[in-house]
Amino acid sequence: MTTTAAVPSLWSRHDYSRRGLALSYLDTAPEASDKPVVLLLHGFPDSAEMWSGVARGLVAAGYRCIAPDTVGCGESAIAPRVGDYRMSAITGDFIALLDRLGIGEVAVIGHDWGALLAWYLAAHHPQRVRRMVAVSVGHPMAYAHAGLSQKLRGWYTVFFQLRGVAEYLLQREGPTHLTRLVVTHPNPVEVMQRMHQPGRLTAALRIYRANLLDVLFKRCPPVKCPVLGVWSTGDDYLTERQMRDSVKFVEAAFHMEIVEGGHWIPLEQAEVLARQAVAFFGESAA
Repeated sequence: MTTTAAVPSLWSRHDYSRRGLALSYLDTAPEASDKPVVLLLHGFPDSAEMWSGVARGLVAAGYRCIAPDTVGCGESAIAPRVGDYRMSAITGDFIALLDRLGIGEVAVIGHDWGALLAWYLAAHHPQRVRRMVAVSVGHPMAYAHAGLSQKLRGWYTVFFQLRGVAEYLLQREGPTHLTRLVVTHPNPVEVMQRMHQPGRLTAALRIYRANLLDVLFKRCPPVKCPVLGVWSTGDDYLTERQMRDSVKFVEAAFHMEIVEGGHWIPLEQAEVLARQAVAFFGESAA
């Protein structure tokens, strides 16, 4: 069923049911079954609409783009329990969406938590991922073993574990206000508007609460598909090492691109990222 939420004309918005939840996604060509598909996965504190700039470049090269709002984010329903936000459950949502649309194999681009979800998807559902682009965040094992510098940059991931306390401090004026933590985000006003909607901030934090210990301490299998890692020199949250060391956990070709700028590459450098992805996926799909 198509919903009525306003989205850029590039997209149409649709929803589907999974786990008893109404989940939302954006699609550039819902009637096209002959175009190669790119699955675009957002991270914190964003939604599917962050991919509009990147999708324009991919669509121009002949791709169909599908961008889900992960559970609790964007227009997707809020699930009630922390366990509902485990990566296994969320990637199950993505597989269910592809199955519903009759799509087998896809290329994947993920940013931030979306990159971790892309790694997880490729590792646990290798038959569904042809190639993937990991933006900002490397393989979970590389992230976990990236040393003290990465632990210090990721201090907020521990802070987010404080249920109730984190929500209170993130909305209270001071050094831990959400706008301070995402001060370099290109659209901070839009972020705050979404996070002020009832339940949305807690829902956005639950992906950290459900998965941080697994990311740090549980083994994630290597991926078997070719991977492009894209990291930015001005990223306040991720070190170069955690992306570069991802080569150890890829059983196919691993390429890495370093770009200038901040953490939000899909928003700040959409055209650059789209060009890199098109070249990596294999010339024009048109």
